[in-house]
Amino acid sequence: MEHLTTSLDVLFILLGAILVLFMHAGFAFLEVGTVQHKNQVNALVKIMTDLGVSTVAYFFIGYGVSYGVFLGFNLDGQLTQMMTEKSGYELVKFFFLMTFAAAIPAIVSGGIAERAKFYPVLMATFLTVAFVYPFFEGLAWNGNFGFQDWLKESFGAGFHDFAGSVVVHAVGGWIALAAILVLGARHNRYNQDGTIRHVYPPSSIPFLALGAWILSVGWFGFNVMSAQTIEGIQGLVAMNSLMAMVGGIIAATVVGDKDPGFVHNGPLAGLVAICAGSDVVSPLGALVIGLVAGAMFVKAFTWTQNKLKVDDVLGVWPLHGLCGLWGAIAAGIFGSAALGGLGGVSLMSQIIGALVGVLVAFVGGWIIYKLVQKTMGLRMSDEDQYLGADLSIHKIHANPPREEF
Repeated sequence: MEHLTTSLDVLFILLGAILVLFMHAGFAFLEVGTVQHKNQVNALVKIMTDLGVSTVAYFFIGYGVSYGVFLGFNLDGQLTQMMTEKSGYELVKFFFLMTFAAAIPAIVSGGIAERAKFYPVLMATFLTVAFVYPFFEGLAWNGNFGFQDWLKESFGAGFHDFAGSVVVHAVGGWIALAAILVLGARHNRYNQDGTIRHVYPPSSIPFLALGAWILSVGWFGFNVMSAQTIEGIQGLVAMNSLMAMVGGIIAATVVGDKDPGFVHNGPLAGLVAICAGSDVVSPLGALVIGLVAGAMFVKAFTWTQNKLKVDDVLGVWPLHGLCGLWGAIAAGIFGSAALGGLGGVSLMSQIIGALVGVLVAFVGGWIIYKLVQKTMGLRMSDEDQYLGADLSIHKIHANPPREEF
């Protein structure tokens, strides 16, 4: 029975890893549908190559930074032990957690689209997945440096982030903000007086919608399978994910006045926000969390573009950075027994944990992208931006014209 249970756990977390891996197709098509047609190939290639670089970075360095197990160097036979014990459960767990780590550059990609060089971005991907993301992952999910113990002693509960509202999404969103600020706006995006000079509508609403649907479906693997074992699975997590998702849809539809870009990002805003507390809030609380997140995304995206002049192409900072921050705080509010939650959370711990995540992400992201900018150059030339990343980098259009014979 013990072997059967272990094998089921392997299958369970493997299915979760596959679902989250498939979410990267969602990231790709969401970006493809949002950017200009001349940058669609670049979006697809970036997401694919970011995944490859992220896996290597996390295998050799990142996983060890988080959990003290350096797979690539096989210290003290750690890798051999993982290969032979518990039906390879620890190896599949690495696969699952790697797909989370690889979401960081996939998030950043949408923010810096249409004006970033190719190989410098891959270098930044390696560094963020090897060092910045796993540093906070280790604090939150492995209790490194006594961080969680201190929060428990001080406020009665540790920082609760069941599936990564902050660990994955807010960290990715705030790294993206740092990268966007270092990189600067697209050529001719703003006039000298700060007004918007060129508006770039989505190049393909169907592709954008496809990306949103893939992400939404895959998210149930992201959230539910964060339990990591069959014994830990909770139907509550699935229900809460659903309610937050529809809350995000409804709010984004109403506040965004039926704009298809807002409508299809609405479910993602709700799902980002519910990750942290999906195992402790009630379904009604999850609905409220999603409603707030959907409205927050629409308002923050408009504010970011029009007032702050931050050229965040897909709105990844509002979507992941701000909604992720809201999700962590909301877990401390709606996770309390007084508001129908299961308890065991502390609002102060949630605030402190979330702010530490923001600090690590923004400062770490700023340092890495500044370093890459100084050493390799990060920004495409104005001429290459005008031509488009597809031709200037990959030498091919998304839909090359057919030659007649």
